[in-house]
Amino acid sequence: MDRNRTTVADIRAKKAAGRKISMLYVTTLDEAAAADEAGIDMLSIEGKYFSPEMRKAAGRCFVQVGLPYGGWGKFDGRHLATAEDYLQAAYHFTSMGGDCFYCAASFDVQKVLCDNHIPIVAHVGLIPSYITWTGFRAVGKTAVEAASVWQQVQKLESIGCFGAELEVVPDRVGAWISANTSMIMLGMGAGPGADAQYLFSEDVLGHTAGHKPRHAKTYRNFAAEFERLQKERVAAFKEFIGDVNSGAYPAPEHSVAIADAEYDAFLKTVRS
Repeated sequence: MDRNRTTVADIRAKKAAGRKISMLYVTTLDEAAAADEAGIDMLSIEGKYFSPEMRKAAGRCFVQVGLPYGGWGKFDGRHLATAEDYLQAAYHFTSMGGDCFYCAASFDVQKVLCDNHIPIVAHVGLIPSYITWTGFRAVGKTAVEAASVWQQVQKLESIGCFGAELEVVPDRVGAWISANTSMIMLGMGAGPGADAQYLFSEDVLGHTAGHKPRHAKTYRNFAAEFERLQKERVAAFKEFIGDVNSGAYPAPEHSVAIADAEYDAFLKTVRS
């Protein structure tokens, strides 16, 4: 492991010092490289996007690799089901440079990973992979439900999880939970008291496809730029078609010339 890269110990030290942690979900090499250059602390990258090239682009960022859960994607052509499946996937991505691993599987599976000294990030609150049980809504707005989230956090801490995504819970609940657990709580719509503030790069850059969550904040309008670029692509392609049809392309500068003598010799050869 590169000694200059951020470690679990570094992230824990940030929490202990009361320092806020910035986190982005990225899908491209350009996004990962920009995050590194900007100084983002943590990146979340799904396994299907993670590669040695992505790890290199991420630079000093601490990278969370998402292990696919249930029907939410495959690893090595199959769904992960057993603890052994998850363990092999985690080791595979560790070899590429993954720093910690998102796992939404059962406590038993998560414990096996933790027992093997793999830094695991779980998920509490609004959990998209379990969405049929809650619907898309804030979780923890009642005392009973908030207590249930806290009980999950305690269980995850007891089995050795490094952290948990804390998604769409009331701000005061998020702050209290973050202050009362040793785990790193990665807040996504969980208020300013979470240890980390976690957004998707597409929301930050303004090109969200589909629903834009309430907690998202847009800092640039890439959607307009992408639309402009697409129009420019179409225009360039049309100009190319026009040049092909008129004979303007290829011009002499786009072609390789042959000396007259050599061409004449060629013709004599093929005609004889």
